[in-house]
Amino acid sequence: MSRIGRKVIVVPAGVDVTVNADNLVTVKGPKGTLATQISPVITVNVAPGEVHVTRPDDEKVSRSLHGLSRTLIHNMVEGVTNGYSKTLEIVGVGYRANKQGQTLTLSLGYSHPVIFKDTDEVSFSCPNDTTVVVSGIDKQKVGQVAAEVRGKRPPEPYKGKGVKYAGEHIRRKAGKAGKK
Repeated sequence: MSRIGRKVIVVPAGVDVTVNADNLVTVKGPKGTLATQISPVITVNVAPGEVHVTRPDDEKVSRSLHGLSRTLIHNMVEGVTNGYSKTLEIVGVGYRANKQGQTLTLSLGYSHPVIFKDTDEVSFSCPNDTTVVVSGIDKQKVGQVAAEVRGKRPPEPYKGKGVKYAGEHIRRKAGKAGKK
């Protein structure tokens, strides 16, 4: 039995979980509403204050979808309750971030600024010039947008310049060996 799949999802007060006949799970909470389609193989049972995810048999497809479905529903409950955020750090001389209104402008050493706009699902904030916080209620979209921002200038291995996740360790390489 899947250890993750058989865990009960605790639904906090103020969060409403509903399941359609075609396994469309909708979660409404204080921060917004999320919905996802769960495979018809998996059964989702909503009880007061908790959600149970079960599978009909031990086939390989059922086992692989069991833990995935439970995790997707748990992430939606967590997202509408607390939200998700990823912190990015900008390292390099002259590299900086600036937030004006709905627009995030990054100066990353290119001849042009790199621009991102807030969407309904994801928003940006800049506590200082070298930190960008990507936040939203959908874990997958927050991670995807953070990866896109990081992809504009990934950290390079010699000086570590670029955009990196907070706490990410960059494997450094030795430069050229000096002339003897």
